[in-house]
Amino acid sequence: MRLPRHRAPTPPGEILLEEWLEPMKLTQLGLAQKMGVDIQLVNGIVNGRRSVTARTALLLAKVLKTSPEFWLNAQMAVDLRQAQQDLKDDRQARRKSA
Repeated sequence: MRLPRHRAPTPPGEILLEEWLEPMKLTQLGLAQKMGVDIQLVNGIVNGRRSVTARTALLLAKVLKTSPEFWLNAQMAVDLRQAQQDLKDDRQARRKSA
């Protein structure tokens, strides 16, 4: 999987909100109920405070008629981009302290 270098990957919560919830006129609470989870889980994903786990990906896929891989790939892209940035920041901090 190649990461885009010119922009950050779209977080799964943003995808969920803009591509599913808003067009379907489905609330976060409504989705949480369909998934059988607490509203805090859906809200945390939408607001970027929580990551999509394998379990959550399975539930989203079932309710939204997608694949779990779609959600996990979106999360992985965000996680990899963040890890790249963290490594870059660590290298720069070491150079400054040396």
